[in-house]
Amino acid sequence: MPFLYETHCHCAQCSKCAHSTAADMVRAYHSAGYAGLVLTDHFIFGNTAVPKDLPWEERMHRYYDAYLEAKAEGHKLDFDVIFGIEHFYGGGKEILFYGIDLAFLLNNPDIPDISIDTLVSRVHAAGGIAIHAHPFRDRGYINRSFAPRIDLVDGIEIYNACNSPGEDRQALELAKTRDFILTSGGDIHESDDPLIGAAGILLPCRVRDGKEFAAALKARNYALMIHGNALEQVTAEDLP
Repeated sequence: MPFLYETHCHCAQCSKCAHSTAADMVRAYHSAGYAGLVLTDHFIFGNTAVPKDLPWEERMHRYYDAYLEAKAEGHKLDFDVIFGIEHFYGGGKEILFYGIDLAFLLNNPDIPDISIDTLVSRVHAAGGIAIHAHPFRDRGYINRSFAPRIDLVDGIEIYNACNSPGEDRQALELAKTRDFILTSGGDIHESDDPLIGAAGILLPCRVRDGKEFAAALKARNYALMIHGNALEQVTAEDLP
């Protein structure tokens, strides 16, 4: 029996656009039949709810504290919670980082000053991976002329439950240009969102932390949940 994991979701403690607590998100996903989730709140340059005038260490603890709240709730339910971030790097484009932790963030206080190239390199050196989120999303805050930095990432989110029609198909076409890891994410911000269940990855075994999650993505032994359907192979016809 496969284990379903959400790869992309937010909570109100760290993402301004979210409306539910980390614990509420865990309960909602558990009720929907998921085995776990990756909490990927908006990081320092994105739509973060963490005050930007706090000292670096306190800011990083705010992100991690939300994860710890979710993890504590998950422990009660035998539900896996994994730490991640969604990093805004320019033009409205964002990268999901998996396989990093609080120690990584605390040990890199110059993140606000380094290039996205350097940050991805450091994430890779720490054993993490980079997945480009919704590369063709079209919103007012996004500069469509700013090309996604696919040269840097390990994979592409080819299905995002919150995308508009056609955006995921463009992501799939982009993914075909290289041997990318493919992911599916809900990008959920509220515990009562009816799109919970639409997205995720189905793994053959459970994963307990970011390193195991990153390794599972690298192994590519999983199916994608696309619009509520588990698919081994995804075509343009499967996407909105």
